[in-house]
Amino acid sequence: MVVTHCKALFLHHPCRLCVRSGHRADRADRAEERAEERTDRAEERTWRLIGLSADLHNQRCRLLHSSAGRSTDVCLFYVKGDFFAMDARCAHSGGPLCEGDIEEADGVLKVFCPWHDYDFDLRTGRSGTSLQQQVYEVKLEDGTVYVKHASQLSLQPFPADQHCSS
Repeated sequence: MVVTHCKALFLHHPCRLCVRSGHRADRADRAEERAEERTDRAEERTWRLIGLSADLHNQRCRLLHSSAGRSTDVCLFYVKGDFFAMDARCAHSGGPLCEGDIEEADGVLKVFCPWHDYDFDLRTGRSGTSLQQQVYEVKLEDGTVYVKHASQLSLQPFPADQHCSS
């Protein structure tokens, strides 16, 4: 495996995608803008009803579609009797975290991005690198699961004309 210096993220990592295509210089700028948007949206979050726990606990991960567009979709994980929620797209290159493997090491539950194998703590969103994945509060109340998020969330995609952006 080739190890290269990722200019967009300022860290060393084995990344075939970066080696083959190279990161564009504006990726770091876009990542910074997304982080600022998340901070702004954090103040606007409200509890969103997702569904009954009995209907949701039979899959390790469910994609929650956001009314604000694909970039704000959320993964709802169910692991070892607990629900966790985080941004559905990997902070590195946008890989689909719902398709990633989930492992426990030293009591820490982690999801691994299927594209480049970056790992993220399900509780904190922290990675073994400098990357940080946005996590969301989840509550279980009277058998119903809620996620605190700025936009409406649904197990089904929203009509294209309802998206604010994509």
